[in-house]
Amino acid sequence: MKRMKTLTCIVLALSLLLGLGLAGAQAESAGKIVVFQQKTEIYDQLVELAKTYQEETGVEVEVWPIAGDDYYQNLKTYMASESGPTVFTLNSASEIAEMSGYLADLSDLDVMGKVQENLIAMVDGKKTGVPMTAEGFGIIYNKDLVDPEAISTMDGLIAYIEEQKAAGLTGLGLSQEGYFLIGQILNFPFAVQDDPVAFCQQVFSGEVKLADVPEFQEFAKLFVAIRENQVNPLEVTYDGNCGDFATGKTAAIHQGNWCYTMFSTYDIDFEMGMVGLPVGGSTAIAVGIPSYWFVNADASEEEQQLGKDFLDWLYTSETGVDYLMNKFGFLPVVDGMTSEKLDPISASVADAIASGNIIDWTFNTEWPASVIMNDLVPVAEEFFTTDMTEADFLTALNDAFVTAAAE
Repeated sequence: MKRMKTLTCIVLALSLLLGLGLAGAQAESAGKIVVFQQKTEIYDQLVELAKTYQEETGVEVEVWPIAGDDYYQNLKTYMASESGPTVFTLNSASEIAEMSGYLADLSDLDVMGKVQENLIAMVDGKKTGVPMTAEGFGIIYNKDLVDPEAISTMDGLIAYIEEQKAAGLTGLGLSQEGYFLIGQILNFPFAVQDDPVAFCQQVFSGEVKLADVPEFQEFAKLFVAIRENQVNPLEVTYDGNCGDFATGKTAAIHQGNWCYTMFSTYDIDFEMGMVGLPVGGSTAIAVGIPSYWFVNADASEEEQQLGKDFLDWLYTSETGVDYLMNKFGFLPVVDGMTSEKLDPISASVADAIASGNIIDWTFNTEWPASVIMNDLVPVAEEFFTTDMTEADFLTALNDAFVTAAAE
């Protein structure tokens, strides 16, 4: 009898070990993908999502950390060395064109049938990029400290910045990171032109000089006011800029709806809103698709399919949509996707979209690839560390675009 019990125990133990082995083999066969994207504000939430995805599907998701403003250069290095991620993001039309050889055809994704055609990244007639979200940027202001009517003109905004200096506050905060220092805010004088696409090409070819254009003259005056009346933006980080606004040390900042993720970590006791930078008589908010998800065409067919499955899950599953809407704070881009929890800044962007009071992201669709980090940032850094004149500033920006376009 004891022998039978012993034998039974051995059989059960072997069965258990065999079952664990099979389960391990199944888990291993589920595969692994690598995700690399540049939105620092969702990195922690994306890591959390990766764990959830593995629990639901058995597929491991490794999320690579972001190295500041060097994302695109790092991505190109990875791709060139054939060690690129499975799923990655790109910002602009120029980046998409430059990386077109690495972009898998995503036309068969379920989510593509639920996204408007004009929101999808296309290469040679193929649907290659899933829009991450819609985003908007402009002046985010503290309603206790700022009357939006008072800053609805450039003269009014500059006067307000000077008044805030006297009150010991920052009027319009910028920060040192490339897109937040010069890239996004410089979009406004381009985007308010009658034909922004044609205008950009005229600038890039040297046919038009920014110093001769009224909207850019306004822009230069604004930058002088910031330099003369505030803490040097080169000494302010993104976190510090958002934190100063959340704690009332800064009346307004130039930022986008993505930064509410940072605000939500503070106990804010004031209402906030967003208006556009008042250039050329416009108060429109700049709205666009900030980034697209892509799948690496150089990955194996199996890995590409796993990447596609991940994107479909992200935008069509209950769990994925919950992360997008509630934990990432994204605006809906998929038909039928709604959110009842839009933060006040995202609500301002949604209202602007609904009313049509928006301008395009020319910096994301028309500007040369890498012009912001390689060419514009050095000009802005020189401006904020010297007494560069308005005319010299605009000339330097002009030359930066011409140089980048010729490369």
